[in-house]
This record gives sequence, structure tokens and C-alpha cells, in this order.
Amino acid sequence: MNVGFDLINNKLVIRIDGDIDHHTCEEIRNKIDNEIMRRNPKSIIFDMKNVNFMDSSGIGVIIGRYKLIVVNNGITAMVNVKPQIKRVYDICGLKKIIPIYENENMAVKNI
Repeated sequence: MNVGFDLINNKLVIRIDGDIDHHTCEEIRNKIDNEIMRRNPKSIIFDMKNVNFMDSSGIGVIIGRYKLIVVNNGITAMVNVKPQIKRVYDICGLKKIIPIYENENMAVKNI
């Protein structure tokens, strides 16, 4: 599991490489929180291109980061979401609060 970051127009792009589950969520959460505190982005974009599995712990990671960002009127978005991740996303109701964009450029432009 690896987490990478890029800051584009004060939007933090979070690239997760690996599963987001109860085994990895604490490490992922800590890395993201540290980067948010360090860079203080307006919004965040989760790039899910290299995520093949996400369980309820992963949903918790995403919702928790959403709550950190929304306090300052920021937006959380997701890109490159695979069908198996989209299914979990839809079931949990994330579509009501976190938009999905086709790619990173569209997300950066629209949020």
C-alpha cells in the first residue's frame, strides 16, 4: 500500500495504491491527515485508479477526510473509480456528498 500526493490549484490529489481495508486504513488515514495539515488544501480529490478493494473501514477513511475538508467549505471528490468500488460507494450513500469525476483534470476544473 502506498499513498502519494500532488497539490494542484490548492486541491490535494490523493493517490492510493492498494486496498483500503481494516488492515491499511489507519496508515492511510494518518498519511492523508498529515498531508492535509501540512498543505492546508481547499479541497481534496481521491484518485482511486489503483484501488481494487475497499471495505467499510475505507468508507470511514473517505468520510473522515470529507469532514475535515467540508468544515472550511471545501469539496471532496473521487476520480478513476472502478466498478467494484463504485458499488460500495453507491450502497453507502457517498454519492449524495462526494461527486465522482471521470478523471483528475475534470475534478480539478469543477471543484
